Amino acid sequence: MFKNYIKSLLLLELLKGLRLTGRYFFAKKFTVQYPEERAPMSPRFRGLHAQRRYENGEERCIACKLCEATCPALAITIDVEAREDGSRRTSRYDIDLFKCIFCGFCQESCPVDAIVETRVYEYAFEDPGESIMTKEKLLAVGDKNESQISADIAAQAKYR
Repeated sequence: MFKNYIKSLLLLELLKGLRLTGRYFFAKKFTVQYPEERAPMSPRFRGLHAQRRYENGEERCIACKLCEATCPALAITIDVEAREDGSRRTSRYDIDLFKCIFCGFCQESCPVDAIVETRVYEYAFEDPGESIMTKEKLLAVGDKNESQISADIAAQAKYR
């Protein structure tokens, strides 16, 4: 009891805290000067969604609806239409990014790697309606980032 009284009188706890603060105050800082510098990013990072195309320009999605079924947030809406040749394709493919939890289940469930999550993290919305990624927006993101997407898929194939 007398020992605790002496410790509180001499402010030993305060001095321990100041010592810790001083140690970090004079240490080298590790702040990243964004947007000039970029922090390193994992190839498994899950950012903005994209739809991919085959080399001939046709969309990969075969309208199996597995991504819609596995989405825990119910953020994906798909409408299907049949073509003249009997194949099925999507007439509507929407992802509501306000609902999406970026879990990656849609990407994992896709048998043809049609829907992927890119490393794009710089996107913003001004209106609530802009948060819905339509089929056209998804294909545009996929076309723009195809080289990075295919490199990430190749890198992830090593770990499977």
